[in-house]
Amino acid sequence: MAVTKLTQLLNIKHPIIQAPMFLVSNTAMVIEAMKNGIAGCIPALNYRTLDELRAAIKELKAAKIEGGAFGFNLIVNKSNIKYKDQLQIICEEGVDFIITSLGSPEESIKRAHKKNIKVFCDVTDLNFAKKVEGLGADALIAVNNLAGGHRGNHSPEVLISELVKNCAIPVISAGGVGCKKDIDKMLILGAEGVSVGSPFIASEEANVTEEYKQACVKYGANDIVMTERISGTPCTVINTPYVQKIGTKQTWIERILNKNKKLKKWVKMIRFSIGMKATEKAAKKATYKTVWVAGPSIEHTKEILPVSKIIQQLIE
Repeated sequence: MAVTKLTQLLNIKHPIIQAPMFLVSNTAMVIEAMKNGIAGCIPALNYRTLDELRAAIKELKAAKIEGGAFGFNLIVNKSNIKYKDQLQIICEEGVDFIITSLGSPEESIKRAHKKNIKVFCDVTDLNFAKKVEGLGADALIAVNNLAGGHRGNHSPEVLISELVKNCAIPVISAGGVGCKKDIDKMLILGAEGVSVGSPFIASEEANVTEEYKQACVKYGANDIVMTERISGTPCTVINTPYVQKIGTKQTWIERILNKNKKLKKWVKMIRFSIGMKATEKAAKKATYKTVWVAGPSIEHTKEILPVSKIIQQLIE
């Protein structure tokens, strides 16, 4: 595939990042990503303890080979009480890059750059993109309206074009990539690379249930719906019978409470906690309460495959 600013930034063979996915991403997946010439990223919150996070970084450093790269995703707002400790460990141990989400990346950029760690920032519009560029971000992760999980509001065509036109740093498109044709499209639009998540859920290395993986095989783009019932923020999930039963909108009580300025913060935190526990239960063990996060790019997922085969399909 083409040499781009992303391949040069991370010294990787192909302009692809295996996206960080809550509860899904793990070291086995990232090691296979590196072996096959792309970058892999894991949410720091996938590790319950700081010691587990440190051990994961050491494992990835030991397994790193030329042509691949690894990084970690940090939630950088106040909801992540572990953020500063996670950043400290990541900087101490050393990684290739950090992806920041849901808050100001200023502290992450300052501390990471002292250790020669690249910082890419999730953005959904030009306003935030200009802010993080001004703070010294190395690249933009342009989260469009085809992304899985917490997606953006703009189409890839609109978002990539706007960011490329108005920002000087590289744009990496996130959302809507399930095959090589999709990658080619994003590069033609002006992106320097892509972040790909949902196709890797149905990988042999993913540490989620067989039911979750099979759902990504069975369902397609038309089965992805937005729900407010997980974190309080619209999130894409597979439209299983259970999701249909509970609905995708906030309850009338939640809507009323969310209008109260004093209570809104606490309601959102409680909803986030309940939703994340339900999502973890569905991902880690079989249950009729299936809340499976995924994006429309599962349209191209036809069978459960090793990470290496999924990458091969993306680049060939």
